[in-house]
This record gives sequence, structure tokens and C-alpha cells, in this order.
Amino acid sequence: MSGSRYRVQSEKYNTIRYSLTTVNCELRTQNSGFTYVALLVAIAILGISMGAAGKYWSSVLQREKEEELLFRGEQYRLAIERYYSAKIPNAFPQNIDDLLTDNRTATGRRHLRKKYKDPITGEDFEVFRDLTKGNRITGVYSKSEREPLKKTGFPDISPIYSDFEGKMKYNEWKFLYAPQQGPVTRATGTKGRP
Repeated sequence: MSGSRYRVQSEKYNTIRYSLTTVNCELRTQNSGFTYVALLVAIAILGISMGAAGKYWSSVLQREKEEELLFRGEQYRLAIERYYSAKIPNAFPQNIDDLLTDNRTATGRRHLRKKYKDPITGEDFEVFRDLTKGNRITGVYSKSEREPLKKTGFPDISPIYSDFEGKMKYNEWKFLYAPQQGPVTRATGTKGRP
């Protein structure tokens, strides 16, 4: 009798154990489905936030490149101005290397510290040649067709920046030197008295 009793209890135990195992498997399946959905939601949120961060850093990088373009373009413009004013008769450079070493003087004066690359494209600046001035270089500009973020609020250190207002492409920002009629005072940028 004790053997049959043992068998009955063993069968009851196995039945309960089987039932608990089945319930546990069902719970695991339900939990893994919930975990899978939660993981997909977390990945979607992470993707959206990474996209927003990427867009933000892209605009920050473009603004820094614009500021560098303004700096480098101004360096070229000032170098052309110094070259033009350095020797009589006044003449514009034939190429960018003339700004690095002015062979018109015995000392080989430098008007530009180094050749700057266009920060927007990473290539050399495009030169602006004036046919009325013997096809010589009067300025530089970027080759980029991209739209700038900056359209207003340019520095007033030079009258050329007023022409940059509202331009829709970087290649419309032309860093040109045009000799003034009469001497120009540095403090105000206006013509001096004769």
C-alpha cells in the first residue's frame, strides 16, 4: 500500500510540477515579448535623439566653418591690399604665390603668411581675376554651392561684408580688394581729407 500511495503522490507531484513548468514557460514567453517591445521603443527613442544631436552638431560645425571662411577670406583680401600698396606703380598679384613672396622688392616681403584652404570645400580658394586690371587677382571666393547659415550680422570691418547680406551660396561671398579714391583711414574706413 505504501508503494501505491507513493506512486499516487509521485504522479500528483509530477502533474503539479508539469503544470508549474507550463505556467512558467507561458510567463517567460509573455515577459520576453514585453522585453522585446520595450527594447524596440528604447532603440527608436535613441535613434531620434541621435538624429537630433547629429543635426545640432552639423549646424555647429557649419557655423565654425563659416567663421573660418570669413577669417581666411579676409586674410587674402588684406594680403592683396598690402601687395597693391607695397610698390609703385600699384599692381595686383598675378598669382597667389606673389602674396607669399613679393619678388618686386629686394627683401621678398610676405603679404600672406601661408596659403589657406577653403574651409567649406577643403580645397584651394577660387581666385577672382579682373580683366580691366591685366587679368590679375583682385580677390578670392569659395567654390561651394551650399547655402550658408549666416545671412545677416556680418562684421563691419570692411565694406565688402555689406555685400554678403542675404546671399544664398558661399560662392557669392567674394573677398575682393578695390582701391579707394584717396587715402583711407583705418579707424573709420572713410576717406581722408586731401
